[in-house]
Amino acid sequence: MSLDAASIKATENAAIAKPTGHVKRSRLASFGLHGALTVASLIAVFPVFWVFITSLKPDAKAAETTPTLFNESSFDNYANVLAGEKGAFLSWFANSAVIAILTTVISVFLSATAAYAVSRFRFPGYRGMMLSFLLIQMFPFAVLIVPLYNILLMLGLQGTSFGLVLVYCTTAVPFCAYMLKGYFDTIPRDIDEAGRIDGLSPFSVFWRLVLPLSKPGVAVTAFYAFLTAWGEVAFASAFLSASDESKTLAVGLQVFVQQNRTEWGHLAAASILVAIPAVIVFYLVQKFLVAGLASGAVKG
Repeated sequence: MSLDAASIKATENAAIAKPTGHVKRSRLASFGLHGALTVASLIAVFPVFWVFITSLKPDAKAAETTPTLFNESSFDNYANVLAGEKGAFLSWFANSAVIAILTTVISVFLSATAAYAVSRFRFPGYRGMMLSFLLIQMFPFAVLIVPLYNILLMLGLQGTSFGLVLVYCTTAVPFCAYMLKGYFDTIPRDIDEAGRIDGLSPFSVFWRLVLPLSKPGVAVTAFYAFLTAWGEVAFASAFLSASDESKTLAVGLQVFVQQNRTEWGHLAAASILVAIPAVIVFYLVQKFLVAGLASGAVKG
């Protein structure tokens, strides 16, 4: 092997061994980084862990500050909550599931069609439309209760689950539309043109070509819409009837907080049960969340 060939080979080996731009982290820096991440993880997980431990204790022991952990622990609180001894939990669960699913479906459909229209077409007021979506997000939800209540009253939907779904859509659609508009902007317009050449209508292009390519963005907006309806309290308390059977989970948990005492064990058990569906939904869409959030934030 010639000297030049040996030199080139040595250079290639050095480049493979130490990639350009790679900075080796010192042991102290690596230890500090992992230590900080570990502490942050413990701080984030500890409240959930403590709620779970509290849910295993009797109500009389749950409020004690002494960390007894698993002493006198049992799943009686969960059995009592699911059996309906402390409120119609299963009815609340069914109401919340129906409301959350309807909110998710309607919000994603409306926001996706609106975002696609703004992303692909230029019509009078399309810029003002997106600006209005941003302005709506600036209003505190509490100030919207009275006008929304009056609107539902005029429509005859006050006290109904569908009326509450419409209220949740008014809060979820603006954010979802703005997020999906940024994602649709990243999809090449050549796909739309190819669909029109094949004879597809604008809606068919959206439904059959663009929407399947937008699964990460749709997953993010669906997750946001689901959480908007699943754990909300203020609107559900104001717009649903006072009967126990029509309550949602977030409102129904108030039965464990009475004037003279709070049933901490049962409240913690019910809280864990409420969180399980949200965790399941997050697990189903987690692989799309990072890509959807990153793509939706590129363009506005």
